[in-house]
Amino acid sequence: MKIALIAHDKKKEDIIRFAKKYHSILSKHELFATGTTGMRISDEADLKVTRYQSGPLGGDQQIGAKIASEEMHMVVFFRDPLTAQPHEPDISALLRLCDVHQIPVATNQAMADIMIQALDHEDFDWKGIIEMNR
Repeated sequence: MKIALIAHDKKKEDIIRFAKKYHSILSKHELFATGTTGMRISDEADLKVTRYQSGPLGGDQQIGAKIASEEMHMVVFFRDPLTAQPHEPDISALLRLCDVHQIPVATNQAMADIMIQALDHEDFDWKGIIEMNR
């Protein structure tokens, strides 16, 4: 699976801990991330990550393009709900694209844990589930 990992500044430590905790699962998949988040995950969690621009410089939009072209399968985006983000329209657009294209997205630790554990147990055939319910 192609998985995007994104985190606001105040959530970077959380996503690093998440990447370390689930290293054995994440290492089996193709990972993508925005700027500093990708660099830190690569360096500190020892995972191979394709890096895009920083979120405010267009990284969110680059990941959004992957979603729109059906080239991203899951998004883990640790958002900081208590701090205003100058690029909030880009964040909203990214989340909207996930909704439009039926891409599972976790915006907090609890949902990210559930999604990654389901992925590990091979219970995450979300495309099959969506097709079955249409």
